[in-house]
Amino acid sequence: MNAAESGPHPQRFEILIVPEHVNGLANADLATAAIRATVVTATGERGASGYPRYAGNGVVADIDPTTQTVEALLVDGAELDYGLSARAVPHDPHHTTLN
Repeated sequence: MNAAESGPHPQRFEILIVPEHVNGLANADLATAAIRATVVTATGERGASGYPRYAGNGVVADIDPTTQTVEALLVDGAELDYGLSARAVPHDPHHTTLN
């Protein structure tokens, strides 16, 4: 059984769209560098990648819940531009980077 098939998954993640040059920063620092942040909720479906699909506010993402790796992503129906990357961080309803 691989990570895509394992037990219960988080119901929400916060997706941070960040410039690639900030990769390697801690989640708190990534949040300040994000050019877009949104909360996505599990859809109950699996994406083409085999991982659970999450969606919200124009963002659709397949996320490996074990590693929190974004395996596939569309923002407003399009792939990310070169130079941008997406990070999934656990959603904390009491603390958010959303404006």
